[in-house]
Amino acid sequence: MHLFSLATAARVLSQGGCLVYPTETFFALGALATHAGALARIVAIKARPATKPLPLLVGELAHLERIVPDGFLDGPLGEDFRALAGRFWPGPLSLVVPCREELPGLVKDGQGRVSVRWTPHPTAAALCRLAGGAIVATSANVSGKPPAARAEDLDPAVVSAADGLVTEGPRPSGGQASTVIGLLGGRRLVLFRDGAVAVATLRAAGYEAGPA
Repeated sequence: MHLFSLATAARVLSQGGCLVYPTETFFALGALATHAGALARIVAIKARPATKPLPLLVGELAHLERIVPDGFLDGPLGEDFRALAGRFWPGPLSLVVPCREELPGLVKDGQGRVSVRWTPHPTAAALCRLAGGAIVATSANVSGKPPAARAEDLDPAVVSAADGLVTEGPRPSGGQASTVIGLLGGRRLVLFRDGAVAVATLRAAGYEAGPA
């Protein structure tokens, strides 16, 4: 096992590597969103269906510029996106939004959308900033196995298959994974996954949220 500092971990990511790192909910397996080869390694390590898009996280709003298409924030979904980001980010709310065509297929669904959130975890956010953009944040476990909120609970096979491990910063809180929602416009949302941000909280903020 290679235990990395933030600086070393960011360099590994920028060079096309993948690693295990903490987020606000669980330890994640990640790579830069633009490195298709590293994304393929993550899918193989997790034995995850390639048709299931890998979610992304960012460390600052500026990272969205390389994720969403030009003009998205001024388009029909932009108002709801800005309002939700302003209310719930940084935090465990993932927004499914249109993405740039050049992003690798493993992070996109069939409609050309990605799931992205701004993480409040200082280590995960710093990795994004130091590595230069959005990184994948899928739980660091084999698909179907429980995620890990403590480093000692990580699957050794997952950690050894990655390039290294980062444990710096607060321990993940565990509990529920992020809530995943899509935007329909007009303050209407589609719920892809119930999670840490309750549907009741979204509704209290003035949004209609229904099942996918």
